[in-house]
Amino acid sequence: MTVHELLEQAKEGFIAKVPAEAQESIFLHIQEQQQSGTAFGLKEGDKAPNFTLTNPLGEQVTLYDELAKSSVVLTFYRGSWCPFCNIQLRGYQQILSDIQRLGAQLIAVSPQSPDNTLTQKEKEQLTFQVLSDPDGRAAESYNILFQLPDYLQNTFKNTLKRDLSEFNQTDRWILPIPATYIINKDGIIRYAYVNPDFMKRMEPLEIIDQLKNDK
Repeated sequence: MTVHELLEQAKEGFIAKVPAEAQESIFLHIQEQQQSGTAFGLKEGDKAPNFTLTNPLGEQVTLYDELAKSSVVLTFYRGSWCPFCNIQLRGYQQILSDIQRLGAQLIAVSPQSPDNTLTQKEKEQLTFQVLSDPDGRAAESYNILFQLPDYLQNTFKNTLKRDLSEFNQTDRWILPIPATYIINKDGIIRYAYVNPDFMKRMEPLEIIDQLKNDK
């Protein structure tokens, strides 16, 4: 099954299992972002902002240091608690050898704590860099960070029983809009996928096609 098909399957499960009032607030927020008129994310041709973040081993990883080695496929996701994110990352893991063969590497970033990132990396058997951005500064520099409104915080805490401030070990209720960027060695964004509907992600084969186009 493609990642798109797996995401559609996960959406059906979400609709079947999540309480109606929680669904209502979550879909409302997606709609608000889509209709806000805000141009989320950086665009093709923009210079990719540099950042230094921590991996699960406590090592500092700097984007520009990695770009000195190869192009980077950079993806921002919400966290290991999000089934749509896990489907995406598993799909990207399956094409990792193709990404590397085409002269690039994969880096994933989320606001979750390093401990939760380590748990996810081990559980999902991810062999690419997975970095923690708990204060959201990297996501903010790519114009994809948002503060959860009070009604959505209430849904997460009281209905979904997910305290994001605790999970991310920060006092901010923040998430990134899921986004995937292909960045060349000069630090220029060659392709950008940004979608406020977190139930949709860039298809792995599209990443491969874009990398082939840059060859």
